[in-house]
Amino acid sequence: MQEFRTLTGLVAPLDRSNVDTDAIIPKQFLKSIQRSGFGPFLFDEWRYLDHGEIGMDCSRRPLNPDFVLNQGRYHGAQILLARDNFGCGSSREHAPWALFDFGFRAIIAPSFADIFANNCTKNGIVPACLPGETVDRLFGEVAASSGYRVTIDLERQQVITPGGESLKFEIDPFGRNCLLQGIDEVGLTLQHADEIRAFEARRRQEEPWLFS
Repeated sequence: MQEFRTLTGLVAPLDRSNVDTDAIIPKQFLKSIQRSGFGPFLFDEWRYLDHGEIGMDCSRRPLNPDFVLNQGRYHGAQILLARDNFGCGSSREHAPWALFDFGFRAIIAPSFADIFANNCTKNGIVPACLPGETVDRLFGEVAASSGYRVTIDLERQQVITPGGESLKFEIDPFGRNCLLQGIDEVGLTLQHADEIRAFEARRRQEEPWLFS
């Protein structure tokens, strides 16, 4: 997993509450368990005018011109601005896979579904919680200014606006630590690989009947 410390990126606003994981990556794409290749199908039912299936060439599909991510001013956005309860619904890890593969590295919202937020921190995405009134103001600023960019400073847990205002965000401490180090739970366990091997060798000597 890529470590995350600071990022300055274009913000794309998704002005919808209770966006569930089936909207983020619909169920027909869950047939694959590869972590890559889901970006073209992110928000599939909203981005396209036809029905998507895994393996389709999305470059030939008709786009929904009204959907925010299809608007030129938000192309290349790395930070998603969202509303309450983002990532609710099923616990599919494909949702952060699709967001990451599309290019998002952080999501700002008033609240996230717990499992989704945990899955984000395991896959290199910062789920940054800001108060609802602050998020409201950011939506207004993004709409009023083309090319609106903010800086996400994970070490200080701050969103820094173009005007230099620092907004303190909340994030799970364990997830934050994993993002800063660029490791998930498996990586954390492997940091103790020598101790694990030593324990296994000692147990084989002390209790050999377990290995016969």
